[in-house]
Amino acid sequence: MRTMRRNLIIKLSQRGEQYGFTHFFIILFFLFNPTNVLAQEEKAEDSLPKWNIGYSSKGFELKSTDNLYKLQIQSRLQFRFATPDDQDPITFDDYDQEGTHLFKVNRARLKVGGNAYRTWLKYYWEYDLVNSNLLDFRVMVEKWKWLSLKFGQWKLEYSRERRISSGEQQLVDRSIINRPFTVDRQQGVELYGRLDGKSLLDFSYWAAVLTGTGRGHNTNDDAHFMYFGRLQWNPLGEDMGFESSDMDHHGKPAAIIAIAGVTNRSPYTRFSSSGGGELLGFEDAENGQYRVEQYNLETAFVYKGITWQSEWHHKKIIDMHNDVPDRLLKGYYLQAGYYPQGDIPWWPKPLEIAARYSSYIPDSYLDQDHQDELSCALNWFFRGHKNKLTAEVSHFDYEQFDRQVDRKWRFRVQWEVSF
Repeated sequence: MRTMRRNLIIKLSQRGEQYGFTHFFIILFFLFNPTNVLAQEEKAEDSLPKWNIGYSSKGFELKSTDNLYKLQIQSRLQFRFATPDDQDPITFDDYDQEGTHLFKVNRARLKVGGNAYRTWLKYYWEYDLVNSNLLDFRVMVEKWKWLSLKFGQWKLEYSRERRISSGEQQLVDRSIINRPFTVDRQQGVELYGRLDGKSLLDFSYWAAVLTGTGRGHNTNDDAHFMYFGRLQWNPLGEDMGFESSDMDHHGKPAAIIAIAGVTNRSPYTRFSSSGGGELLGFEDAENGQYRVEQYNLETAFVYKGITWQSEWHHKKIIDMHNDVPDRLLKGYYLQAGYYPQGDIPWWPKPLEIAARYSSYIPDSYLDQDHQDELSCALNWFFRGHKNKLTAEVSHFDYEQFDRQVDRKWRFRVQWEVSF
């Protein structure tokens, strides 16, 4: 602005030499009259959006009155007691270890999201305060319902159980099949949307190209990308999203049937929030050594507080460097819950009950080797999943072909709170 005024004064002074200084000062007075300058500044201030401060389900919120800018900040804490220990048993020897009792801060997260410039240009990032990791950072272009774009790092929509936030699970944590089959967080770009057709022609889809080396890796180990796709049928005309409990108490039933697939080549045979890792028997891998091909068949249903979800996983690991047999892994879980929310007079209104059965076969060629888990939980909602208390009891069973069956019990209590 100052540069424009200076250039204008120079031009006017040149004109003033031609037409006389009287005309020059008259023009200068009207252009730079303090009253006119003040009016222009007040007009500019009036054009700036006003801001509102409030609180929503996503935390503290700073939002412009035109909704073009929004900033949401939320903190999340998870406190847990477990006995005799907290981790799911992985090997046969884990069943024989001496137990310990523990209290711990299991998760502590900072979540920031909102939109900028346009209501459909959204952003989100999430930081893990316990392990000092940046978990999510992504930008979403969601102008059209049928076609959206996402890029950055996020938790893939491959598995419903994994995609649902750990703070919104019906049980204390995910099942035993989560560890071997989750694709977890990856960096890349994704197209997704919902084809909201009439009657039975209602589908949601996701398709992504990713680096394929897990959270925190900015480079690929070779020239091969990870490819991911998910097709979801919404037969009753509602996309349920990735939620577990029926907090909305659906008056009409809603259901989904989905199939998802992933192919990738890297040194990793499993992923977690820590990044790429190895399953048992696949340690000390080289770049591009393992090709992983896996798919998941998934169902979910809700109606008047009744919930159902299931997954069936199939995963093949191919060693590209050595002439060894492929490893085929299988697993599934079945989960149901009931949250009547006052429909039953004698049932406490904040109480939900849930149960899950899961089974895992680490090598289909040794199908007599399998692990099973049966868990039951009670949720007491103070404010939905944002403030709840969960008590869970689990029974684990591990059977191997050449060893006897071993069993283990576990009890956990967890308080989940977000603000």
